Amino acid sequence: MVSSFFQENEFFLDQSRCIGCQACVQACGECDTHRGHAMIHLEYIDRPTGVQTAPVVCMHCEDPTCAKVCPADAIKQDDDGIVHSAAKPRCVSCSNCVIACPFGVPKMNQGYELMMKCDMCYDRTSVGKKPMCATVCPSDALFFGKREEIERIRQEKPVNEFQFGMQTVKTKVNMMTAPEADNVPVDISDFMAGSTFQLPQSRSGAPDAALSAVFELPEIVRLAKDQPVEELHV
Repeated sequence: MVSSFFQENEFFLDQSRCIGCQACVQACGECDTHRGHAMIHLEYIDRPTGVQTAPVVCMHCEDPTCAKVCPADAIKQDDDGIVHSAAKPRCVSCSNCVIACPFGVPKMNQGYELMMKCDMCYDRTSVGKKPMCATVCPSDALFFGKREEIERIRQEKPVNEFQFGMQTVKTKVNMMTAPEADNVPVDISDFMAGSTFQLPQSRSGAPDAALSAVFELPEIVRLAKDQPVEELHV
């Protein structure tokens, strides 16, 4: 049975608001059950062309693939819908969950030989407190509260359905998206070699590196391709 705390409050993720301050990462490690290790990931969307970051938390799927592929039954989902990190006595560090997660969330900690991931700060939420990351995020990219409140203060629409090809994945965590969207389509083929995805021809991010410096071959490599090795002088 879902607790009243989770009936009244939900987690909302708006990656477009992230300012890369790392506050969520630092706060996550302070959770008592995390033992100093941050379970949230702060990813660069496209590092060669900009500095935009995006926080990545466990989406806590209604039917978690990570738990279904675990051969040791180490990953459990509680009555509140929280999918927990692997239990140390059971985890065999096979990385099945790491490969299977459609959102790329679980990470294998080789030092502990254990899969570790966001558990929505269960040591806090289980006693009626907000997750650490949502309490410190200055831009509200991570928000924990009532759905009516987020719908009142945001133009975006909270959605918790993701479309992976023919498969629909429902999650406990909401993603803020366009008002007309009923789900978020995710097609990994858009980012594979040979797809229609194109690298930008101009940089929209901070001018910390020229486009040519990132995508053009260095001069020495171009020379090496056009001349025999014995004729190449540096």
